[in-house]
Amino acid sequence: MAGLAYEEYYTIDDYKYWKDNWELIDGKPYAMAPSPMFDHQYIITKIARILDEQLDKCHECYPAVEIDWQISKDTIVRPDVLVVCKKEQKIKSTPKIVFEVVSDSSIKRDEQIKFKLYEKEGVVYYALAYPDQKRVKLYQLTNFQYKKIADFTNEGVFELSIKDCSINFDTKLLWKKLYNKSST
Repeated sequence: MAGLAYEEYYTIDDYKYWKDNWELIDGKPYAMAPSPMFDHQYIITKIARILDEQLDKCHECYPAVEIDWQISKDTIVRPDVLVVCKKEQKIKSTPKIVFEVVSDSSIKRDEQIKFKLYEKEGVVYYALAYPDQKRVKLYQLTNFQYKKIADFTNEGVFELSIKDCSINFDTKLLWKKLYNKSST
């Protein structure tokens, strides 16, 4: 039939047999970029470290790095860093916090596709880190929609409250060592 477009649809059952790195959103596969550059991975590590240290006294919440979050039978994503308040070997519950480190190859997916997905799924805080700009955009879910809290630059501090836990996130710690003039 001329003029009909057929779009392939996949599920988690298909996903579990794929090689390499993929995400599946509403049945549509998205190839993840090859292993990120050093700066990208370093920022992911720093975010996770800051969150882990801040959550030391919180006995319910855990940060995790690049772990699959299975949302439904046709959607599985791998956020750069997430915080869950339910310990699961396979993440199926909605994270309270998601950080994505934005690169040229991920900008559309992070700012549009995942933004809408995380909003729909009820992720309380969504933070986008832009290493080249030394900036973090923070959104909070309010009345089922993300409201931008602010852009935090080199020396911005923001507070995230989940359950009975509070995180004071100092963005200066993200960029301090990476962009120190003596390290270049």
